[in-house]
Amino acid sequence: MLATLPLGADELSAWLRLANARGLKPVALRALLSAFGLPQHVLAQPFEALAAAAGNEAARAVLAPPAADFAQQVAAVAAWCALPGNTLVTLADPAYPPRLLTMPDPPPLLYVKGRLDLLHAHGVAVVGSRSATPQALEDATRFARTLAAAGVTVVSGLALGVDGAAHRGALDEVGGTVAVTGTGADLVYPAAHHALATQIAERGTIVTEWPLGTPARSANFPQRNRVIAALVEGVIVVEAAMRSGSLITARLANEMGRDVFALPGSVHAPLSRGCHRLIKEGAQLIETPEEVLEALRFTQPAPRARRTATALASRERNPARAMTLPLDFEAQPPRLTPDPDRERIPAQPPAETEPARAGTLTPDARTLLAALGHAPATLEMLAQRTDMTEAVLQATLLQLELAGHVSVLPGGRFTRASHC
Repeated sequence: MLATLPLGADELSAWLRLANARGLKPVALRALLSAFGLPQHVLAQPFEALAAAAGNEAARAVLAPPAADFAQQVAAVAAWCALPGNTLVTLADPAYPPRLLTMPDPPPLLYVKGRLDLLHAHGVAVVGSRSATPQALEDATRFARTLAAAGVTVVSGLALGVDGAAHRGALDEVGGTVAVTGTGADLVYPAAHHALATQIAERGTIVTEWPLGTPARSANFPQRNRVIAALVEGVIVVEAAMRSGSLITARLANEMGRDVFALPGSVHAPLSRGCHRLIKEGAQLIETPEEVLEALRFTQPAPRARRTATALASRERNPARAMTLPLDFEAQPPRLTPDPDRERIPAQPPAETEPARAGTLTPDARTLLAALGHAPATLEMLAQRTDMTEAVLQATLLQLELAGHVSVLPGGRFTRASHC
């Protein structure tokens, strides 16, 4: 069982001072630790020695006095670490995730709630749109559940939409789930995922590099995405618009030599265009989670009764497929509108997925059309997505069919008309 090295008061203070030093980049800190060893030794060096090891800017950052409330920060971290399930993992700790060490800028400190072993397990990231369609939520849940049932840890970012569905799908399976967050470990963002975060901390892992008390800022999330990409051996993009933050994760994963997978969607769906762009540029098109397991050569574990959290067979990994992802992806700012724990379509769907002629439809019809998305669905699927009674559902489907918005397929399935 993994365990971290205990930190004395002086060492904890030194780590926090270096990790929070303004202007000290992770690359420079790593160089200083390589040159002088423990963080206490780094702080004891003169300017000239520090500058010779990591440059003048790094030397000035190390020797700058800490913030006025630094003593309170140290006390707060010590109190947080004393709580059950909480762990502070340093860059020099044997429990530090080895895949993060392959990054050029590994976080000096990781605040971990839950299981340390999941940070060392075989992992696949499942990411996608915050404003996910019902089909994407179902796909994310199904992929995550199957991967985790095979013993693979599912990593995501605790965001609305695809991230939340992925965590829920993997939570109770043997592989478990890891949530990499963009806030301090004492905060939950979005607030609507507070219950989910509690469940993950109890049965999986929450990890962040941000100091306690750090709020959600848009600039934090690309930083979070690089940790997601580094922790795993492959990234699955379930659904993404052209400027989705998920594409940042895919680009970073490709740069780190990880495999990138994307689910295709309808050519009429705006939230499929990011995935289609990835596929055009070299990402592997997938339709089933078994294809991911095969591509990464993960071996299916024994039946559930004999599974353990570490029952993963060794594998030989294929060389990463070359991709030339563009560098102009920008992260979307965090959404401030909380979503309910149950993933269902709101009465007012996102504007980018609403059909052009929806203005003439009733509220029930608009809700149902949004729930239908751009993939065929059965009556049972639509009932689950909308919570409509059978009578209302049948009447609304008839209204949409007569208006030319919906077509009926063989087998009792319904699909959005191509012009909608």
